Amino acid sequence: MPDAVVIGAGPNGLVAANLLADAGWTVEVLEEQEEPGGAVRSDRAVHPDFVNDLCSSFYPLAVASPVLGALKLYEEGLVWSHAPQVLAHPLTDGRCALLGRATAGTVAGLETFGAGDGAAWQELCDVWDRVGGDLLDALFTPFPPLRVLARLAARLRAAGGLRLARMLLLPVRRLGEEEFHGEAGRLLLAGNALHADLAPEATGSGGFGWLMSMLGQHYGFPVPAGGAQSLTSALVRRLHRRGGVLRCGERVDEIVVRSGRAVAVRTAIGETVPGRRAVLADVSVPALYGRLVDSRHLPGRLPADLRRFQWDFATFKVDWALGGPVPWTAGAAATAGTVHLADGMDELTRFAAQIAAGQVPDRPFALFGQMTTADATRSPPGTEAAWAYTHVPHRIRGDAGDDGIGGAWGQGDQEAMADRLEEQVERFAPGFRSRIKARRILAPPTLEALDANLHGGALNGGTAALHQQLVFRPLPGLARPETPVAGLYLASAGAHPGGGVHGAPGANAARAALRTRTPTRVLGRAQRALHRGSAAPRTLED
Repeated sequence: MPDAVVIGAGPNGLVAANLLADAGWTVEVLEEQEEPGGAVRSDRAVHPDFVNDLCSSFYPLAVASPVLGALKLYEEGLVWSHAPQVLAHPLTDGRCALLGRATAGTVAGLETFGAGDGAAWQELCDVWDRVGGDLLDALFTPFPPLRVLARLAARLRAAGGLRLARMLLLPVRRLGEEEFHGEAGRLLLAGNALHADLAPEATGSGGFGWLMSMLGQHYGFPVPAGGAQSLTSALVRRLHRRGGVLRCGERVDEIVVRSGRAVAVRTAIGETVPGRRAVLADVSVPALYGRLVDSRHLPGRLPADLRRFQWDFATFKVDWALGGPVPWTAGAAATAGTVHLADGMDELTRFAAQIAAGQVPDRPFALFGQMTTADATRSPPGTEAAWAYTHVPHRIRGDAGDDGIGGAWGQGDQEAMADRLEEQVERFAPGFRSRIKARRILAPPTLEALDANLHGGALNGGTAALHQQLVFRPLPGLARPETPVAGLYLASAGAHPGGGVHGAPGANAARAALRTRTPTRVLGRAQRALHRGSAAPRTLED
């Protein structure tokens, strides 16, 4: 009987399992898909000569994360690779905002867009130097991070705390207007804010845009050499070396609760897998509280709160095998691993407004990845393994374009949206489509089929808006990994601090489980019930 059962072998589940194994616990991980990784996977399905990542690709939070750093995954063969430049935001007139690997390069480029803009960027970097480390510690610590907050408060006072707090709460459009004369600095901040579901006018989008920009400036946007699967493989190898068990193709349909405590999980084929000390769930919040745990075991208010849970934007993605480099009009874009495609701030606002109105955007803001530029092992010399994704509404009420995309995401909708995304790339790189050797379309239902946590292609486990962050994440009163069921811990991106590949939700859940002492009386009663019901699993239900 394992000490702990972990549901889900995404990065958070694997981090949790590794930390429990480090503490001497026996651990069994059950994964619904036939391979581990969740949204951190890669394959050669687009073209046999090309490695394409299925979901996530660039990992600034992974490199910055003290959680993943402590696992020493380099000992398992993980190698990080960087593009020459971090991020580009080209404009159709040939100009290009560029976030460089070195601050001096970014500063020099921004100065060409507006006198004083380089100094303004340097000041934002100086603020990060003063408080960034403590800010990351606060993000990666279970809420509320009291010790870290005390240290951060002292730093904030020295750094002009009220002014900084105001900056973090500003909409990114306003932050850009206050800091920069030219477009480049404004676009770097705003494009990074839209890595989450934060419109340029949303409260807090300035803080998120600054955070992502500073991560890029100080850590880069690195990729695992050989593909995203290399990160997952390193976590799996580490777990196996510590005696952990990983079983793929095992869907969990129920968390068994006895005497108010989670004591086991039941799989789709009816197998009961006991967890002697804990069950950790790397699953979405609606899946945990709406499917896996019977409502009888939850507080009466929780179902009502769950109905108010908000997902982040749905996602539509296309992967390409390109026979040559992307023919950017702005040549500097060829040097960056990540490229943002929108022709100015107003186009970003228009895109976000169309999603808010339930419309499929006609000129979709695209995040574009040049993976061979970032990691030469991804495709043959002179070619490019590339992808782009954009966001669409979960509930589509209309198409802002002319294709009549209705949101059923049949073959016609998928092809039309993929063509629209390619047309957006063509605006900034005329001739792009002539370089395409093969493409793969990942519509919202496809992404969800690859990883059930990606509901409709929602990448971050729930909105990043302020009303579902900190004490409100995932639901009011449930801001820690502990759940209303004893011995059950939420270990997914639905928990604080949210989305991104950094392992913090998994680590927080594992540490909470390790801190909790199981009452011997309760544990013994639960174990006896499990043994009595082993021949007839359904007798385990309360």
